[in-house]
Amino acid sequence: MPPVSPEKLAERLARGKPVAAIVLQGTDVYLRDLCRRSIIDACVPEGARDWAVARVAGDAQGWREIFQRAQTMPMLAPRQVIIVEDAETVESLGEKSRDEIVDALAKYLESPAPFTVLLLEASNLDGRLRFSKLLAEKALVVQLTIGDESAASLAAQMAKDLGTEMDRDAAALLADLVNREPARMRMEIEKLSSYVQERGRITAPDVETLVVAARKNTVWQLADMLASGKRNDAMAFLSNLLREGEQPAGLVGALAWMYRKLIEARELPAGTNGFQAARQLSLRPEAAEAAVRNAHRLPKQKLVAGLVALAEADSQLKSANPDPRAMMEFLIARLTAPSAA
Repeated sequence: MPPVSPEKLAERLARGKPVAAIVLQGTDVYLRDLCRRSIIDACVPEGARDWAVARVAGDAQGWREIFQRAQTMPMLAPRQVIIVEDAETVESLGEKSRDEIVDALAKYLESPAPFTVLLLEASNLDGRLRFSKLLAEKALVVQLTIGDESAASLAAQMAKDLGTEMDRDAAALLADLVNREPARMRMEIEKLSSYVQERGRITAPDVETLVVAARKNTVWQLADMLASGKRNDAMAFLSNLLREGEQPAGLVGALAWMYRKLIEARELPAGTNGFQAARQLSLRPEAAEAAVRNAHRLPKQKLVAGLVALAEADSQLKSANPDPRAMMEFLIARLTAPSAA
């Protein structure tokens, strides 16, 4: 079966169609918890969860218990959910143990117990191995990522849950900056909610002030280097950022946001001062001035090509086995190329 999004999982659960095995694949803790709760809510009455929801480690010993539980009728509930934690552990076992588990799982999935839902949680699976191929064929695989529109809607809902309203453009900006990672969105929204406590509304300038300002020494300093084609300086700066713990995915998201601001800034006259540009771009005056200055140092075609390069880097960072450092260095090389790709 082709992988589905968390939204599609919710739709399938709402239809009440039973699934023998579900895989939650990805590292986002918030989305994993959200999907897990949805599955349990759909399958097991609240009062029966002490008996009908079990967590088992996905190691060699754990799988013996998993298969035994799966074939045993749950108490006081029509269905049970067995959560297999760190399911990718199977792929690191010795060949004999791994083959035994995969063979047993294949046999079980040929005729699964109608009262059991296997919920396998994995950060990442190697699509070349039998275990992953079997799950792709026999289980419903949920990729723990969301698209731009869904991420913005989720950000707005998170703010509402915290008793704060969030403007649509603020939600979209935040989702973009944190690379549509719900766990990071939640963390930033908690800070933003405290920041706007009396006003009770989060705006795009709030996000720019609190979230982007935290990266002002990354995004806008890099903008100067990229606009002037200083590849060596940009590479050295990137190395420092990675060494200090900056996450490549977050950096790509922030750069993509910056490139969109540069495209907007390029529509303003070259002599526009920071205070005038700030109103047009929803930026702080100093950031707006830097945006106008750098935007007019680059052809619009190159800015658009930069956005394309950033979108490709974002996609590659979500691939099975990325080398984040090498990909970021290649990205910087593209962005500092003398002509648009």
